[in-house]
Amino acid sequence: MTTTSQNPRRTNAWTSWHGLPTLDVLEAILGKVLVHERRGRRTSGIIIEAEAYIGEDDPACHAAPGPTPRNVPLYGPPGRAYVYLNYGMHYLVNAVTEVEGSPAAVLIRALVPFEGLDLMRRRRPGVRDDRLCAGPGNLTKALGIDLRHNKSDLATGPVRLEDHGFRVRDVAYSTRIGIRVGTDRLWRATASIED
Repeated sequence: MTTTSQNPRRTNAWTSWHGLPTLDVLEAILGKVLVHERRGRRTSGIIIEAEAYIGEDDPACHAAPGPTPRNVPLYGPPGRAYVYLNYGMHYLVNAVTEVEGSPAAVLIRALVPFEGLDLMRRRRPGVRDDRLCAGPGNLTKALGIDLRHNKSDLATGPVRLEDHGFRVRDVAYSTRIGIRVGTDRLWRATASIED
């Protein structure tokens, strides 16, 4: 489902998740809207897939080796973006979740395009609309998110999480994908948007 809107419902930023346990955020983030606003243009999508990465004991979490210059955003404060370059090719965006000092985040893996479809198409030419934001590297390219947005406030920054009242259905949990360790945890959530 691809949605477009000439006059989207404007709401306050979604902040009720700050400091909550990451698995609670994983469920709650489905149906929220990831927005990037730049030069008066908005691109956004409804979150339909995400994964949790929790703490230094999670071997797939970037915090597993302890604090480093790269992973410092994971340690808080909550409500910030953790954006990094994956394998030198794709930017990935995460929402830092738990209280400061407890490294954890939710990786946003897929969106249903909501606003700025024309701009997304220019950023990803030749890609079908339903694939523009399929995958964590594809969605950041479509929305124009990169390392400049690392550590930015997801309530007030140019990259934000908003609640537009979308409801989800068919929520399913499975193992995380694209990793080689920590594959036993059912910390990947997917959903469909209710019509």
